[in-house]
Amino acid sequence: MTIKDLRESDSAEYKFRLLTTNDGRFSDHPGVILNVTDVRLEMVPSSVSEGGRLTLLCKTRCTLDHIPEYIWYKNGRVTQPVTSSNRLIPDQETSSNRLIRDPVSREDAGRYSCGVKGSVDLNSTEETITIMYAPKNTSVSVSPSGEIMEGSSVTLTCSSDANPPVDKYTWYKKTVTSPKASGQSYSITNIRSEDNGEYYCEAQNEYVRLNSSFVSVDVQYGPKNISVSVSPSGKIVEGSSVTLTCSSDANPPVDKYTWYKKTVTSPKASGQSYSITNVRSEDSGEYYCEAENKYGRLNSSSVSVDIQLKQSLVSGVVGITVVVLVLILCLSGFIWFRKKSSQSTSDEGNIRDTQNNGQTDSSPVYDNISDMVMTSTAAQTADTDNQDDLHYASVYYSSSNEQEEPLYSTIQLSQPQKQEEEVQYAALKFNCPSAATRLTTREAEEEPSMLYNTVNNPRNKRT
Repeated sequence: MTIKDLRESDSAEYKFRLLTTNDGRFSDHPGVILNVTDVRLEMVPSSVSEGGRLTLLCKTRCTLDHIPEYIWYKNGRVTQPVTSSNRLIPDQETSSNRLIRDPVSREDAGRYSCGVKGSVDLNSTEETITIMYAPKNTSVSVSPSGEIMEGSSVTLTCSSDANPPVDKYTWYKKTVTSPKASGQSYSITNIRSEDNGEYYCEAQNEYVRLNSSFVSVDVQYGPKNISVSVSPSGKIVEGSSVTLTCSSDANPPVDKYTWYKKTVTSPKASGQSYSITNVRSEDSGEYYCEAENKYGRLNSSSVSVDIQLKQSLVSGVVGITVVVLVLILCLSGFIWFRKKSSQSTSDEGNIRDTQNNGQTDSSPVYDNISDMVMTSTAAQTADTDNQDDLHYASVYYSSSNEQEEPLYSTIQLSQPQKQEEEVQYAALKFNCPSAATRLTTREAEEEPSMLYNTVNNPRNKRT
């Protein structure tokens, strides 16, 4: 009888029986005792974590006449200690051999067996050694790879080497403390420019957690949020300089800036900054910029540039205006005063002429000075060319021999001036006697020498 694939369970007492044609039965007694022994491989402890200590124990219950030498196998191949911490320890008392791994690494995981050297049939069964370790080599992949257009979708996937396998994945965005999502994959639909940035995942099993490296999500979009700043801000004095700067949010960055002035179709300049030196009043107006990249173009809102005149020029213009207004007011008042004075003097002369009509003509009270008083503005303008530069008239009236101090009035006649003419003057002097010294009309007629009239009309040569 042949027993193949002999096992320890095959150990027993075996007997055989003979049967004859005459129904005879014969059995051996006692039978044959078969003791099946084997080589066993034991692992202590039964499971181990990376960095711990592992001991492999190989045993046999076979009765040998010598101390056996054991052979170790890993994944079907003969293996030997690879570090000084791994050593074979013979044990004559138990006829065993130990293989120690200290510390254990992931590379120690696999299928192990042992056997008795020189006895091909004395081999142990295989035992699988599992090394427990925290997540390692955690990484993130992005799909689709390359450029990601705004409005499309993207999926991030986290991978990690761990035993036992990772049971929890958490997603984070760099600079943001709160988690974005959980699960081995993280999908972003209808992606926006705000989703641009760096992401990473956290892998965790029952031993520890580990973060992956960062992966960049680059969302591509056209220009947006365009604005224009003015330096210096506020009022800009004529003759100074001003710089307009255009800012825009775009990915990839804006590669072309164009400047326009409102109501003007042709561009004023190009570049992110537009400088105007020695600004003038005609540079005032509203300006805007156009930002463009390969995904589109967009205009900014208009910004106003207000050019102010220099303060000295403004002060000069205001001063001249004030002086001119004051001169006009003074001249108007002077002409009004002259007109009123001329009218008053003419009325007094007419009254006196009426009083002295009955008296002798040998001593006239005053001469006719009607040519020297103002009649009307129109007449003065018409006769300006025929009049002399200066006119003086003095009239003295005396009704008493005792009167020494003459009474006089001065009238200045203002004529429209030309380059060759000057101002005309008229002076009238009257001396009215008091009640005590007043002469009667008859007495006045007897003393004609007291009554006189002088008219001076100096003439200046015209140039």
